[in-house]
Amino acid sequence: MKVLVISPKNKTIFNFRGDLIKAIIANGHEVYAVGPNKDFIKDVMSLGIKEFIEVPFVKDNTSVVGDLKYCSHLKKVIRTIKPDLVFSYTIKPVIYGSIAAGHAGVKHVYSMVTGLGRVYASNSIKAKLVRLLIGILYKSALKSCDKVIFQNYDDLKRFIEFRYIPEEKAEHIDGSGVNMSRFEFNELPKQHIFLMTSRIIKEKGVFEYCEAARIVKKQCPEARFILLGGFDSSIGAVSSKDIQEYIDDGTIEFPGEAKDVVPFLQMCRYFVLPTYYCEGLPRTILEAMAMGRPVITTDWPGCRDAVQDGFNGYLVEPRNIEMLAEKMLEVIYNEKTVEAMSENALNRCRRIYDVNIVNKKMLEILGL
Repeated sequence: MKVLVISPKNKTIFNFRGDLIKAIIANGHEVYAVGPNKDFIKDVMSLGIKEFIEVPFVKDNTSVVGDLKYCSHLKKVIRTIKPDLVFSYTIKPVIYGSIAAGHAGVKHVYSMVTGLGRVYASNSIKAKLVRLLIGILYKSALKSCDKVIFQNYDDLKRFIEFRYIPEEKAEHIDGSGVNMSRFEFNELPKQHIFLMTSRIIKEKGVFEYCEAARIVKKQCPEARFILLGGFDSSIGAVSSKDIQEYIDDGTIEFPGEAKDVVPFLQMCRYFVLPTYYCEGLPRTILEAMAMGRPVITTDWPGCRDAVQDGFNGYLVEPRNIEMLAEKMLEVIYNEKTVEAMSENALNRCRRIYDVNIVNKKMLEILGL
């Protein structure tokens, strides 16, 4: 069977879908991939992909003409390759990939909603108008899909309530899964080191993390706070100038973007993600859990699926700096609680989020 994967960013093909693509190929299918540029081609092709096709688009672009060009280009690619199955993920690939696949007469079309994006987190007039348009597009596009796959229950319920799809078309999986051979458990370090890894954008809770760290360091000066990630050019991006004061006064350590996060997870004792971005299920949380790290995150779609408050970490109110600092101090001063959370995080990850378990269900849903 020919399978075409439509991706919003080449890096996500091997970072988030790599293990799934390898499993599809191992089952005897050919995989073709579409991405927006020529970045990381060597990494993409190393998965065993038959062919990579560049179809440019701008992620945060709201140009109708640009989106129509993207859809038209996808349709041409699909008609050329003639795939038996099209699988897309994230907003624009899902909408325009599903429309293009439907128009091209593809037999099997599947989409995965990996979060709703910032437009669903804002109540500005512009965001509401864009949501209205996206809703219309989703309803139209998802008619072509055999199934629509969700990474958290909040998004699944919302799509059914908004009548984007009928309930029988919705499937739930537990995020993208985590490769537990790569993210192996190691003992908790004794030092009070906190780690946050994410894109450096406002909605990930970057400033909340920095401000809470500043509060905690007043009571526990030996605590360390590492912020790991790359700067972003999208809406909501944070510049280096915006976080420089926290670096200069020693509140946070900022190594920048790392190709391998494992050494940083080994170094830290606690993982923090104070996000209020509409994600699917942040894989950074799963990676931390796989390595036995208690997680402090927000009571937010996706995050609350993975973290049970008081069991394998803590859930805090989004944007609540004081509550975030309070939970940071709580883990510092409660060693036995942290050790129990570490074990619970690891066991929960083994039971639910191992990539082999997640991908087995994905292959069943896709009929591969």
